[in-house]
Amino acid sequence: MGLINLYLIPGIVLGSIYALGAVGLSLIYGVLRFGHFAHGDVMTFGAYATLSAVTLFGLSPLAALPIAMLATALLAILIDRLFYRPFRDHPTIIVVIASFGVALMLRSLVEIFWGADDRTYETGIRRPVAFFDTFMIAPRHIAIIVAAVVLVTVLHFFLTRTRLGKAMRAVSDQPSLARVCGIDLDTVSLWTWVFGAGLAAAAGLFLAIDTQLNPNMGWNLLLPLFAAAILGGIGKPYGAIAGGLVIGLAEELSSFPLFSDRPLVPPDYKTGVAFAIMVAMLLWRPQGLFRGRSFE
Repeated sequence: MGLINLYLIPGIVLGSIYALGAVGLSLIYGVLRFGHFAHGDVMTFGAYATLSAVTLFGLSPLAALPIAMLATALLAILIDRLFYRPFRDHPTIIVVIASFGVALMLRSLVEIFWGADDRTYETGIRRPVAFFDTFMIAPRHIAIIVAAVVLVTVLHFFLTRTRLGKAMRAVSDQPSLARVCGIDLDTVSLWTWVFGAGLAAAAGLFLAIDTQLNPNMGWNLLLPLFAAAILGGIGKPYGAIAGGLVIGLAEELSSFPLFSDRPLVPPDYKTGVAFAIMVAMLLWRPQGLFRGRSFE
């Protein structure tokens, strides 16, 4: 049970966080055709927006999530209008570099408004919930997993049952054909930012619940997020979900002491596992597991 309690469950929790963040990256790349390197800092903003809602309205972090998702979506739309849309007809590398600048600005704004010290939503120690006397799981992990499943389910119904969701998938697969069919690319772009930023805010909140708030928390997760998106197939939201779970589980299980009393990979180097998986996928199958856009 030690494998399940200490490695498998944390891997699922971490994978759920990666999945929500990677979905936004994948949607933005699929629709807007650029890697959004400010996505991790958008996650950070969402986590701190939740902190403000908790402080101002006395809500629990999960109850404050819709407010944070709305605030983060509005921020993403504003960033797109000010910093990305003017370069939309320029080479992609210009927009990518602009996203690096946006990342630095967002991190600085977080430090100005909320400070650079580590913060938490709640204080005190909560005991894990025990099942069958051996299986133990923390209440925060239950909340994260359940909330992630709900958000993924909502995203699934949006992409498969609504006209706007189908239009987003069409633009991601064949943008020129979608334009000929009369799909409004500006509307699709707008809602791509709404959903991408909203899910990023949720991922930031869940990461802060599982650890703590820090201005660099989202930036530190950027590599695993890209690894998850590439593993699943860049531009494929369902692939990003699968990729996030695989990366999260691989990172946590890599620290399991399989052959001795020492971990296979020291915990400080777990992120290297995500990097190794990403490089291997780029070499072996550049289009990803779900056949997204190739990096060849």
